[in-house]
Amino acid sequence: MAVRKSSSTGDQSVRDETTATAVELSPASTARRKRILLVDDDPEIVESMRVALEAMGYEVLIARDGNQGLALADAENPDLVILDMMMPKRSGFLVLERLRQTRKVPVRVIMITANEGSRHKAYAEMLGVDDYIRKPFAMDRLLDSVRRLLES
Repeated sequence: MAVRKSSSTGDQSVRDETTATAVELSPASTARRKRILLVDDDPEIVESMRVALEAMGYEVLIARDGNQGLALADAENPDLVILDMMMPKRSGFLVLERLRQTRKVPVRVIMITANEGSRHKAYAEMLGVDDYIRKPFAMDRLLDSVRRLLES
């Protein structure tokens, strides 16, 4: 397969040498943006995370409770889930547990919480959380974790 640039438009073309057909690709179609699912019931926190993550080039999906989070995770197959621990309808722990039980390839999960207890962190780690961040947190702390998990 060969990649060439068209001199008149600057668009990329991919030519499959076996079938001798050319397919035009726009720059956006050459690589899928990483998808992040935010599962949190606090609109202010969700909005601040959404703005920061979209500014970094990520596609952001939003769920307002644990049940919506599971439904979106199943339907949209995100690359990463940022999950609040305390939410209506289904806690972050129950969502994390279900994600770990039902997915053949585990999705990366960052759990965020205002809870100070070390028991909760230990339980989240036992369930397989990739990172655990206590609120309030610096946005840089979250973005560093997102980058690290999506690049590994």
